[in-house]
Amino acid sequence: MDNFTAFYQTIGPALSLLVVITFLLAGAVKGVIGLGLPTIAMGLLGLAMPPAQAAALLIVPSTLTNVWQLATGGHLLALLRRLGPMLGAIFVGTLAGSAWLGISSGPWAAHGLGAALLVYAVYGLIGPQLRLATSREGWLGPLCGLVTGLVTAATGVFVMPAVPYLQSLGLSRDEMIQALGLSFTVSTVALALGLAGQDALGGEALGASLLMMAPALLGMLAGQWLRQRISAAVFKRCFFVGLAVLGGHLLLNG
Repeated sequence: MDNFTAFYQTIGPALSLLVVITFLLAGAVKGVIGLGLPTIAMGLLGLAMPPAQAAALLIVPSTLTNVWQLATGGHLLALLRRLGPMLGAIFVGTLAGSAWLGISSGPWAAHGLGAALLVYAVYGLIGPQLRLATSREGWLGPLCGLVTGLVTAATGVFVMPAVPYLQSLGLSRDEMIQALGLSFTVSTVALALGLAGQDALGGEALGASLLMMAPALLGMLAGQWLRQRISAAVFKRCFFVGLAVLGGHLLLNG
């Protein structure tokens, strides 16, 4: 039990409360729009702790919520066949990036995290709706996967350019939700291995991450309830505006 609570005893009650609120909010966003848990968690926690520490906290909630997401929809085998090269490249890119770059605690780390969040937010707000020709998936999928892996290793954010690529494939809503779950699960597992290789994911960090499952799942349930009562499009727009502000702050101030 000490491994579960030692991290929170170390950081104190105020920062522990921020962590809990962050995962409640991140889970709620994921419940409404189907993504955003690790992005919100990295952005908000990046305001108060090194990105490597924030990334370690999101491993268990991100993995389990994304496995839950990819398990529903009935398109898993078809998506694995279609997206396999991209997913493999994400895994390789994340591990290679972790060995080469890693999520540093240096002065540039928070700036890099802010840049990644800002780029994603701007794309979400004004990015064009692309449609990729099937003939280009063979080379563009692995390339996007490799770049996504490198960005993941450096910042802990694994949405760019994987999300725009998946959105360009013309998938149905159910296929898209499963595809996002697949991509994010592979990214999270590879990130966990990369953090372990940097000695940033020991028993204490895993225990602290496991405790965040409860607020993340509670937030998801609240978000799913909220989704039936608000406009998902308006909520998504507010999410990206908030993410842009958060990313801009981290980019400028670290």
